[in-house]
Amino acid sequence: MLDHIRGVYIIAQTPFGEDGAIDLDSVDTLTDFYFRHGANGLTVLGVSGESGKLGAEEALSVAGRFIQRAQGHPVIVGVSNPSLAALAELAGKVMDRGAAGVMIAPPGGTRTEEELFGYFDAVFRKIGDVPTVLQDFPFSTGVWMSVPSILRLIEAFPQIQVVKAEDIPSPAKISRLRASQGRRVAILTGNNALYLPTEMDHGADGPMAGFSHPEMLSEVYRLHASGQRDAARDVFDRYLPLLNYEGQGFWGVAARKEVLRRRGAIRSAAMRQPGPRLTPEDIGDIDLLLQRLGCSLAEVGKRATAA
Repeated sequence: MLDHIRGVYIIAQTPFGEDGAIDLDSVDTLTDFYFRHGANGLTVLGVSGESGKLGAEEALSVAGRFIQRAQGHPVIVGVSNPSLAALAELAGKVMDRGAAGVMIAPPGGTRTEEELFGYFDAVFRKIGDVPTVLQDFPFSTGVWMSVPSILRLIEAFPQIQVVKAEDIPSPAKISRLRASQGRRVAILTGNNALYLPTEMDHGADGPMAGFSHPEMLSEVYRLHASGQRDAARDVFDRYLPLLNYEGQGFWGVAARKEVLRRRGAIRSAAMRQPGPRLTPEDIGDIDLLLQRLGCSLAEVGKRATAA
């Protein structure tokens, strides 16, 4: 069951070699890196995990390797697909391999509430009682789900146990979802965690986002959950320039992968083509951001020592 999960569910990158082949060894080191830095679970094959560039067997191979390396930590697998048959096939196979659940977004072209409900009725007739994260990411899917529609889906389909909130403005939408007197589901936030402290103020249970420094996400969550909201914002603010830089769509994913490579989490920063390639100027920007982050963290350490 996922409806009571809390904490940090990192959106995992998919490692590739320079030749575009999947790097399964880096899946192992990346998984270890995420959990070493405070992740409570992982979400794999998300949008920023380049899932759309993988074949069916590749997707299963990547998801299975993350699940195996996670050694019992929960792994949620994105299975959204225009083909309902392909979605159901991948969902069944990853659950057989030990996934904690799946993440599904409504397909592009969904325009009415009737179409939305008809789609998820068909999905759950196919996949059965699989714990599901409902992904509300209209800027990717082109499908805008109202709060009443989401609440109706939650009441109609008990398989929906988590909402990944990525609509804008996310804090207001989270508040409206939390105001419901219906069945409680977990709410995890995306949008590259750019609004994390505010979203947690409004009732989110943690982030489901990617960042090259997952220790920031876990520390912000820990501090906020313990009532230290100002301290949580202080930590968040130190990392915000880099977080914002990595929030630039797929180009930002390329930057994130470069930082993960430098931190030893993956062997190559390559993205599978078609995808962005960093220029020397981009590398210089990353150098500057990391230098300034290092200075900021060192200054905090000095103040703590002096105290």
